[in-house]
Amino acid sequence: MAKDPQFHRKDEFYKQAKRQGYRARSAFKLFDIQKRFNIFKRSYYILDIGSTPGSWLQVAKKYALENLEKYDDKYYHRDHFKIMGVDIKKVSPIDDIKIIKMDITNQEFNNEINKYFQEKLDLILSDASIKKSGIKFSDNVRQINLCFKILDIVKENLKYKGNFVIKAFQGQDYNNFLRAMKNQFFYVKSYKPKSSRKGNEIYIIGQKKK
Repeated sequence: MAKDPQFHRKDEFYKQAKRQGYRARSAFKLFDIQKRFNIFKRSYYILDIGSTPGSWLQVAKKYALENLEKYDDKYYHRDHFKIMGVDIKKVSPIDDIKIIKMDITNQEFNNEINKYFQEKLDLILSDASIKKSGIKFSDNVRQINLCFKILDIVKENLKYKGNFVIKAFQGQDYNNFLRAMKNQFFYVKSYKPKSSRKGNEIYIIGQKKK
């Protein structure tokens, strides 16, 4: 049965996002993850991979601004934040955030990261997804392959004890990726936010990079 074209407009998370000024309901996935895992604690340098339409960037900016005041103490603190978003699609501008249109597998992408941040990152987020073909087995494999490519970026650019959130699909090779995450982080958890729709989408949270 074809999905009602107005389905998303009837969705409570969609309506809530519009009321609060967020570009998509996916903002609430990140709010849910933050509530459960506190990934934004002392996060000032943040990279968001697969940024379209920009709702995760909006959430990241909210917490980065709060951190500037909340953690003004003798421990790790900054007087500014840097946030970068990247996607192969165009993302509308957001004040004080650098957004680039690029394929993350392009070798120039790491140069862009280094040029902008000039230091290791506190937090890397990824809501990136392959374009689904409808063939579940194939889609699962392709999504996990994308996850491994993103993990390579994390290995090179995330600081010691930094945090990482990534979207994966449960299925073929999922457990292999989970093991790879556990090799890189002290704490690894799988989590399905309340606002996630039914299906095999799941988020993996890596805390405290080794």
